[in-house]
Amino acid sequence: MVTAWRDGSDGVHMDRALALARRGRGQTSPNPMVGAVVVSGAGAVVGSGFHARAGAAHAEVCALDEAGPAARGATLYSTLEPCSHHGRTGPCVARIAEAGVRRVVVAVGDPSPKVNGAGIAWLRQRGIQVDVGVRRAEAARLNEVFLTWAALGRPFVTMKIATSRDNRIASDRGVRTQITGAAAAAAVHATRAEVDAVGVGSTTVLVDDPLLTARGARRRLPLTRVVFDRRLRTPPTAKMFGTLEAGPIVIMTTAAALRSQEPAADRLWAAGAAIQPLETGAMDEVMQRLGASEITSLLLEGGTAVHRAAWSAGVVDRVQRYIAPVCLGARGVPWVDDGLSVARLRDARVRQLGADMLLEGHVQRLD
Repeated sequence: MVTAWRDGSDGVHMDRALALARRGRGQTSPNPMVGAVVVSGAGAVVGSGFHARAGAAHAEVCALDEAGPAARGATLYSTLEPCSHHGRTGPCVARIAEAGVRRVVVAVGDPSPKVNGAGIAWLRQRGIQVDVGVRRAEAARLNEVFLTWAALGRPFVTMKIATSRDNRIASDRGVRTQITGAAAAAAVHATRAEVDAVGVGSTTVLVDDPLLTARGARRRLPLTRVVFDRRLRTPPTAKMFGTLEAGPIVIMTTAAALRSQEPAADRLWAAGAAIQPLETGAMDEVMQRLGASEITSLLLEGGTAVHRAAWSAGVVDRVQRYIAPVCLGARGVPWVDDGLSVARLRDARVRQLGADMLLEGHVQRLD
């Protein structure tokens, strides 16, 4: 239930909590970014905090610790529903009740199975007023990755495409082609720095031999490199195996391929890869396996077959399309988008990155 606030103060305090939550960007996975503010009955901010990393104190606890005795009779603002279960830390709702908080204002509920309204219900059962929905849209956008993973059990997927003006991804088949410039490359690395994993098909590894690291961008957590490889074609000599300190390499394949290509699997294991055998290797199955491994966000860089499979499975949440001011002509390899289901990009925006253009937005299915 959403309770309207009497004046603008609830929105102001929730804006402060959202700003605090953003300080955890790229550091909290698989947990959400959460900020909290404690406001006394007189309207003074007496405590604030944010969740800094998985395993660290939750935002509500940080704010209450700072508030101390001043939390009694106060209002607590939280960008996400407080937890009511024991995880790496204790339940926040118990700490809220112990502190004597009179009212809790929540921006958005937590759809994860262990919470899903239980935190709000627990507080209300103990006579604490709970109002939900203040800055709901802003909080949902901030935690779109976590909310997707918590509700659907799969990562939030960003599909990254780089094409020429005539919709080509390479100058010829089997030829590595650098289409976009330095500014676009820096933007890609910045996106990699914010996601849990980056994924490519085995053909991309064979042709481009990428490192798939987040170079030039600050990152605390390891970046998982995922290769979609039903036939175990990934060479153990690929450059990425020389950068295992940057994060693990996971080969998603099928159980049948693992049985029939045992020598290839042994070489990949020896090179440092983790191999995940799946029943079919279908994109839905892949995404559920990644989600179960606490991969909450995935940057899907290609190639075309992987893009098509993800789009057809309906798992693409956001698109980033880089367009370079060049034409590769008839010999160029097209990014095949015919036959794909129709969608509109919601909240679409265009940015100029040097000579290149970036079109990005969230996917809104029309079929």
